Amino acid sequence: MKRKSPSKSQTKSASISRRTFAVGLGAVGFTAGTAPFNIGRAQGAGLKVGVMLPRSGFQAGIGQDCQRGVDIAAGLLKDMGMPNLQIMNGDTETSVDVARSRAEKLIGEGAQVLVGAFDSGQSSAIAQVAEQKGVPYVINIAAAPPITEQGYKFVFRNFPTAPMILGDAFANQKEIFATTGSAPKTAVFLHVNDTFGTAMKGGIGAVMPKFDMPYKIVETIAYDPAARDLSVEISKAKATGAEAMIVVSRLNDAILLTRELVKQRWSPMAILSMGPGWYEDQYIKTLGKLADGPLSFVPWYDPNKPLSKTLEAALAKAHPGVSLNTNHVYTFEALLVAADAYKRAGSTDPKALADAIRATNITNNVSPGPGIMFNAKGQNDKLKLSAIQNRGGKLVTVAPKVAANAKVEWPLTPYDKRA
Repeated sequence: MKRKSPSKSQTKSASISRRTFAVGLGAVGFTAGTAPFNIGRAQGAGLKVGVMLPRSGFQAGIGQDCQRGVDIAAGLLKDMGMPNLQIMNGDTETSVDVARSRAEKLIGEGAQVLVGAFDSGQSSAIAQVAEQKGVPYVINIAAAPPITEQGYKFVFRNFPTAPMILGDAFANQKEIFATTGSAPKTAVFLHVNDTFGTAMKGGIGAVMPKFDMPYKIVETIAYDPAARDLSVEISKAKATGAEAMIVVSRLNDAILLTRELVKQRWSPMAILSMGPGWYEDQYIKTLGKLADGPLSFVPWYDPNKPLSKTLEAALAKAHPGVSLNTNHVYTFEALLVAADAYKRAGSTDPKALADAIRATNITNNVSPGPGIMFNAKGQNDKLKLSAIQNRGGKLVTVAPKVAANAKVEWPLTPYDKRA
């Protein structure tokens, strides 16, 4: 399926493609319909799950990609012996305020569990509503540490925090440096100035000194993720003379940054991404051979786990040409957590569901690490990250060795040397 970039017409309406919508309803059996505020009213028996994603606005491409994880979940959950889930779709419109109001609306419509919302700021707002209303909330993707540091009783996150991401990122980088026998001595750090990017900036300052990295960060450059021109930022980064570029990005700005690297004839030794954007299908398809080479140190999936192969096959069948990635994996696992808790609780009572989620112990899963379980704060602190690389239009895992399926290509091939 051809993926489309968000347009102005999408900013006030749901942006799930007709094919995605049809697959979500017909092929996998989740129930949804049209209603005000892009909320699908669930029909029939089962647990009512409000799935909140940025289906419009500048994060629409990623929100639509997360939706693919919803599309393929029903058939897989059924094969795993899980009960039926009724999906109620809510569009956050890439807005914190809208995310809050949509969460309230979904709960008013009868949602018994909330899932979402990719973005840390939006997820923080939803968490506040869920806690106030006493409705369990399972975060699919959001890394800002404070979300699970508030003492919430109804908020659970099967996704690593920014410090966890950074810790594993530095460990995987060192493994790659050791394998290749080469490492940069200097790096420039570019990051979005949203909740996630700011948290990652703070995390780098706190975590990096513990890993004795071979490079030092010579300059930090922040920018707006909704920016349409990043020529100044790349010009500043190039002027530092840094050998590597560390980035915390989103999809649209990752594309803009790459185009500026090409335009300004700068090819660093490595592009080391600690977030989304650079591994997205839309990034790879938009840039072609110019997309090859960046290394993303991110929450991923273990390609050697049986359920990973099953999930990958299901995605390929439902959405030909779309590569399995973080968005699909952690959205699917959030729904798996909800279904597993509902099965064990045998009830839709919010407190019973929250207690069941708190006791989660899923070992047949997709993400790297021993499985899905939550500590007293509602955080899965057992998750591990991977290093992945864009390679010929595909994504391969190059570290850690236990979860790898390819060897790293190093250093980055200069942009002007590519056909």
